[in-house]
Amino acid sequence: MSSTRFIFYVLGILLLAFGVALTIQSRLGTSPFDALLVGLSKTVGLTVGSWEIIIAFILIFCNSFLKRERPEFLGLLTSFITGISIDMWLFILHNLITPEIWFNKLVCFGIGIIFIGLGTAIYLHTHFAPIPIDHLTLIIQELTNKSIQFSRTVIYLFFLLTAIILNGPIGIGTIITLCFGGTILNYFMKINYSHKKNRDNVL
Repeated sequence: MSSTRFIFYVLGILLLAFGVALTIQSRLGTSPFDALLVGLSKTVGLTVGSWEIIIAFILIFCNSFLKRERPEFLGLLTSFITGISIDMWLFILHNLITPEIWFNKLVCFGIGIIFIGLGTAIYLHTHFAPIPIDHLTLIIQELTNKSIQFSRTVIYLFFLLTAIILNGPIGIGTIITLCFGGTILNYFMKINYSHKKNRDNVL
């Protein structure tokens, strides 16, 4: 991996993790997947970041089954970095950002979901070791020949049901993510693709 790709890879993950931490701090509800992680953390123990890594390990085998290929364990590296980054941001923001007014919570959540989409799109365009859940998104898109928005929504619906069972932080933010999370990711993916194409044309 070139130094430029590595920088964008790390930058994307840091932005993604920052967005996840903001949505958790908003207390309006997180994405269905993050709600599952928080629910597991509260119910079973361990940190949110630790469950990011554990669930990623399980999803690697699910992705392997769907693709009929060997498990891509390199995705654990990205999940490991993401898990540590989420815990780091939660530690930093714990007392720094604690919105109480409903409007402030909405702003905090809105910024968070945008950072999640932006960070995910940036690191995915490096084409290096996607987080298993993001890899699953791409696999479903390929298998169904639908948009990223569609595949992301399908995955979110599954994790929403699981998060409800585990008493994860489900709220209006979860519904917003379910409705618009895929759209935001799709938007930033197209922007990044357009910029990459323009750079390639210049070169």
